[in-house]
Amino acid sequence: MYAVIKTGGKQYRVAKDDVLEIERLAGDAGSNIEFTEVLMVGEGASVKVGTPVVAGAKVTAELVEQTRGPKLIAFKKRRRKNSRRKRGHRQDLSMVRITGISG
Repeated sequence: MYAVIKTGGKQYRVAKDDVLEIERLAGDAGSNIEFTEVLMVGEGASVKVGTPVVAGAKVTAELVEQTRGPKLIAFKKRRRKNSRRKRGHRQDLSMVRITGISG
C-alpha cells in the first residue's frame, strides 16, 4: 500500500517503513505525527484519488530526528562595480519513518 501526502509545500509518495527528509515539523525525536493531507491512496490496481484530499485517509509517522541540510551559498556579483554579496543558508529538516497508512 502506498500514498501521496502533502507537507511543507511538497508532495511525497510514501509506503510503510519509508524514511523521508521533509521540512521541519514541531516535535522531539520519537514522537508520533499524523499527516491528514493525503492526496492519493493506492494498493495494487485499486487507486483512490482525492478531490483534493481523500476523505478519512491518514498517514502516521514517527519522528526519527531533527537535522539540518547542507550549506547552500547564494553569491551575487555585479561586474566592474566592486559590489558582491555572499549569503549562506541551511534548511531545517525532519527525518520521519512512515509507520502506517489508513484510508
